Amino acid sequence: MRRLRPRGPRTLRTRLLAGLLTLFVLICAGIGTATCEALRHFLVDRLDQQLAAAGGHYAASLEHPGQSDHDTRAQAPGTFGARLVDGGLTHAAVVGPLPPGRRGDSADTAVPLDAADLAALRALATDGRPHDLDLSALGPYRVAAVTCDDHDSLVTGLPLRPVDETMRHLLLIELVVFTAALATAAAAGALAVRFALRPLDRVVATAERVSARPLASGAVDLAERVPDDDPRTEVGRVGTALNRLLGHVADALTRRQDVEERLRAFAADASHELRNPVATVRGHAELALRHPGPVPDQVRHSLERISAESRRMGATVEDLLLLARLDAGRPLALQDTDLTRIVLDCTTDARAAAPGHRWLLDLPAEPVTVPGDPHRLAQVVTNLLANARTHTPDGTTVTLRLAPAGRLTVTDDGPGIPAGLAPHVFDRFTRGDRARSRRTGSTGLGLAIVRAVVHAHHGTVTLDSAPGRTTFTVTLGVPSG
Repeated sequence: MRRLRPRGPRTLRTRLLAGLLTLFVLICAGIGTATCEALRHFLVDRLDQQLAAAGGHYAASLEHPGQSDHDTRAQAPGTFGARLVDGGLTHAAVVGPLPPGRRGDSADTAVPLDAADLAALRALATDGRPHDLDLSALGPYRVAAVTCDDHDSLVTGLPLRPVDETMRHLLLIELVVFTAALATAAAAGALAVRFALRPLDRVVATAERVSARPLASGAVDLAERVPDDDPRTEVGRVGTALNRLLGHVADALTRRQDVEERLRAFAADASHELRNPVATVRGHAELALRHPGPVPDQVRHSLERISAESRRMGATVEDLLLLARLDAGRPLALQDTDLTRIVLDCTTDARAAAPGHRWLLDLPAEPVTVPGDPHRLAQVVTNLLANARTHTPDGTTVTLRLAPAGRLTVTDDGPGIPAGLAPHVFDRFTRGDRARSRRTGSTGLGLAIVRAVVHAHHGTVTLDSAPGRTTFTVTLGVPSG
């Protein structure tokens, strides 16, 4: 089962900015929470002080409204008072605002209490300490209960609504301020992160330019270097390491190019030097075989072997010379070439060389003409057919298909190419069966020549092999005309 990776910021810039903003949000949340808790604690303490100063005077005045000693109804609006005797409620009122035009003490308003309110009032400890109480008709209150001389319980309370309204107002202010601060921090953080990561961007740009260069073959100029190499910074150390790596790679590529050029020069020089001696040996062997006098059978056999081996060596020398010319980039003799005629001629030759194979052709109705070197393209088709003929047994069906766009495929139903050999079939001197290759005279250069000639025509050649089916695909340029 495929494991799902959590989605999140991918770039370093985004992760840094997200981390900074997350930290800022946490700090703001902590500051807001601490501020709200401190303010609420302060306001509740002030409310408790007012309760302690009021005592049970207002609740006591409810029982004796006419006595001046106990007439303390000049209380703040919203003050709650209740009197309980033997667990029963006798009075419950709240100080309300004065009617318009009236002066003096505040007006009392009776408060209806339900059973839950009565139970909560009875449960209050008469120790004078403040407690939170939610009255059904009034809402949340801070109340304190005391015991009078006649053993009745007096409850006095102040509303918590002003505290809650103050807290809501503070939360709204903090939300606006913190939102503005977060937006400012996001903009400033994005600019700061972008400025801080500019050296890393230059390192990435250098690495991308170097990675886009083809390093597989040919001379490579790796003059690119990271401009930021300050060892006092992390990015500078990365830049220094990358510059050192690029230097090592450039040195290795230069040495490789020197070795390849020396090998090519050696192959070309050796081929030129071998061409004439091989031709001379073959000429003398053929001349000796034409001698009119009697030649012993053993000598004739030796001369025939010398002639055959000299022909094989001559073919190898010509292949090496061709590869050396292609490696040197020498231009081909390009002209409009009838690829259909080349395919027909090469298939006819292959049918004559291997009558035990079954040769099939699949050609378009119209001739296919491509810009190319006719002799080299004929060599490509010949080598592909020879490869199929050499490495498959008698009875194998070989199908050659030609598409109108100059795409050529050679398919056989033979045993296929081993998986370990397939990546190297186009390398020079690669042989599938060394013993059989020696018997048939194969040098391991046929497919290497195919790839070199196709690349010289700015085309591609690929292999797709499995037991029972092997296909070589050659793609050339667009047909002319």
